[in-house]
Amino acid sequence: MSVEKVAVVVAGGSGMGAAAAKRLAADGFKIAILSSSGKGEALAKELGGLGVTGSNQSNDDLQRLVDLTLERHGRIDVLVNSGGHGPRAPILEISDEQWHTGLDVYLMNVIRPVRIVAPHMVKQKGGAIINISTAWVVEPSPMFPTSAVFRAGLAAYTKIFANTYAADNVRMNNVLPGWIDSLPATEERRDSVPMQRYGTSEEIAATIAFLASEGAGYITGQNIRVDGGIIRAI
Repeated sequence: MSVEKVAVVVAGGSGMGAAAAKRLAADGFKIAILSSSGKGEALAKELGGLGVTGSNQSNDDLQRLVDLTLERHGRIDVLVNSGGHGPRAPILEISDEQWHTGLDVYLMNVIRPVRIVAPHMVKQKGGAIINISTAWVVEPSPMFPTSAVFRAGLAAYTKIFANTYAADNVRMNNVLPGWIDSLPATEERRDSVPMQRYGTSEEIAATIAFLASEGAGYITGQNIRVDGGIIRAI
């Protein structure tokens, strides 16, 4: 008898997170979504899943989502961590408070849910965690300083996690989107991409779905760029 697979999407109410939830549902996963706007709860209902309105900056909200998911399904096979947007300013003008906000938005948004979900995956002897990061990890952009700094930290965290839990068959990888259609489009940004177009949320979701699949079972600790070729550094 086949096991019913379950995916939890944090910050899945809109954009790339919502696209990931839809794609994973189409691939046969039972879906649970956390979102602060209420859109995630509505989307989860539409997908026949479970939705919780709450914040990925709240351990209590994340615990509630995980508890409800385990109560209903008994397992979690995939965790997708999306997030919002942190402060943007010239680097010397960013206040202490803004740096702390960036930490919450771009790094703790992964660390908090992983701390809750990963032990259950270890007990299952299997699971995949996929974090939506940014293409500008290796070549940071001054446009997004808090994102660049803390997502570089996320890359290090991912390598440490992968090394620690690979033997338990619990994998972690980061997806690194470039200019995606969930962002406001500008001609200058589009022209900077070798493919001469914005990527789509559905293309990011397809990459996430692959990393969640058995076909990606030997991939862990990686940063996968999905950026139309804009960053080509090793």
